[in-house]
Amino acid sequence: MTSEAKGNLRYRAGTMTALATIVLVAGGYDVMSGATAKPAAAASSNEASKGGKLTAAAASSNETRKGGKLTAAPASSNEADKGGKLTAAAASSNKVQKEGMSMQVSPGASRVDHAEDSPRSDAHYIVKYNTVVTSTQVPPGASQVDDTEDLFRPGPQYEQKYNAEGQVDIYGGKSAVKPPRPLLELGREQYTSGEYDESSTLFGELNPLLPGLSIYGDWRTAVAYNNNNGKDIAQIATRLNLDVDFKITGTERIHAFFTPLQDNAKFTRFEFGGGDADNKFNFEFDPNPQTLFFEGDAGAIYSGLSGEQAGFDLPFTVGLFPLFLQNGIWANDAILGGAVSIPAKNSAALGLANFDVTFFAAFDNVDNQSVISNVSANRDNNIANLYGVTAFIDAFDGYIETGYGLIQGFDEQDGLLTHFLTAAYSRRYYNTLSNTTRLFGNFGDGKDNDGFAIISENSLISGLPSTLLPYANFFVGFGAPQPLVDGNGAGILKNVGINFETDALTGFPKLNDTASNAWGGAIGLQYLFNLDQQLVFEVATVQPFGDPIAGVGAEDPQYGFGVRYQIPITNAWLFRADATYQIIEGGEDNWGIRSELRRKF
Repeated sequence: MTSEAKGNLRYRAGTMTALATIVLVAGGYDVMSGATAKPAAAASSNEASKGGKLTAAAASSNETRKGGKLTAAPASSNEADKGGKLTAAAASSNKVQKEGMSMQVSPGASRVDHAEDSPRSDAHYIVKYNTVVTSTQVPPGASQVDDTEDLFRPGPQYEQKYNAEGQVDIYGGKSAVKPPRPLLELGREQYTSGEYDESSTLFGELNPLLPGLSIYGDWRTAVAYNNNNGKDIAQIATRLNLDVDFKITGTERIHAFFTPLQDNAKFTRFEFGGGDADNKFNFEFDPNPQTLFFEGDAGAIYSGLSGEQAGFDLPFTVGLFPLFLQNGIWANDAILGGAVSIPAKNSAALGLANFDVTFFAAFDNVDNQSVISNVSANRDNNIANLYGVTAFIDAFDGYIETGYGLIQGFDEQDGLLTHFLTAAYSRRYYNTLSNTTRLFGNFGDGKDNDGFAIISENSLISGLPSTLLPYANFFVGFGAPQPLVDGNGAGILKNVGINFETDALTGFPKLNDTASNAWGGAIGLQYLFNLDQQLVFEVATVQPFGDPIAGVGAEDPQYGFGVRYQIPITNAWLFRADATYQIIEGGEDNWGIRSELRRKF
């Protein structure tokens, strides 16, 4: 038998016995003499040839070659040759010859004939219980293979000329947005991709160094004319927000935040008009950091130092760090202390798919307007400590936020204890309404220290769910509800609507935001155009009831009408304009109009 006739002949045999040797020798003799064997059927290793093309099938592991490409077939190890290409065979070596090609067939083997013009040249078998049958012998429970159909779908068809814009249109015409880069970037740049230099393993191979220093933030400048609480002032004011971030590893960093062009709530400004303007330039400066903290992951640090995977995550922070909870309603302040989180946990027993728990404590810079009589003094003196815990839970087909806080007074507030509780539940109902209901409570032994408030935030799912957002937010408050901490002196209603928030720059007027013995809300419509502009219209009201707390709640009903427009000029520049008119029964109305340019970097 010549290998040139068959091409790259390979045999895989289970065992080499004397009987197999005799069979091979006999087969060689038959090939040389041109003997022809009759078709037979076999149960283990079979080969069939037609028109000089050798095919194979088996009951355990098979291989077939078609068009010079070797493909795997199940069960045993057999050989098939097509177009002069021979594939692997095993167990017994069987060959069939037709039209002058020699072949050898073991007893019981059968050959399958296919039409010469068949689109598929491979023999098709249905294998069951180690028995190979032809397609006309279909056992019960098996299906016949249609040999006339291609079993594969055609490949993708492309136009002659590639249309790049058409490929982008598949994704709604969206493209990558190039954000403004930071003022300063040293080392590993922020939010970049590509090949990076090899990292240092100073802190261990499992916690490599990724050093990088960046300075980023924004610069806001606004022109406003406000009549707020009897003060009529036209001014231009500016503020600079600087974030300084030093990345150490992938999980550790040192971060600082500066507002150099302001002193607490006073901003660098020039008052140029209005009955109460001072008509001069007022430069405010504060070089002290508003935040300065270290944050990292104890698990990653342990992995680096020990050389072993920690198997746990334990993020933490220490220093003057921002505490931001319940979208800033319950806590929005920088406190001096520390926090640690237990993240990404679950409980099958309680049916909780995911929850996080965070513990925090502060020993200075605890700003609570009602508990601390002099908030400014607390920035330099330790007159209150703060202890708390908060949790975030995915449960009951929604999202739960809950927390507890304790403020402990010192010095002139010595012996004062005030407790704070909060809970919120967010969920979408029937793809029609998104609702978040928030509860806030505080009680203690201080003056005007007890209060409770409920806030319901609602937005309708419109026909344009991403761009047209009708909303209606409502509240009711009893006593003197208050945030746990807030560095801007804002009340519990700061996020109810645009008529309840100021601009933290020009003294833009707002409705009473304490929810003290009052009910009310805001109804508005927000339109985002093509996700490139924002337009908001809103009406709001505060309706007091009972006896007002002097200096805290509203004494008479208040009504507000507000509008806001924002548009990005470039990826770095943003323009914003606001206007409000607020009717104060029993007092002078408040109103304001402003425009602002913001530069991000």
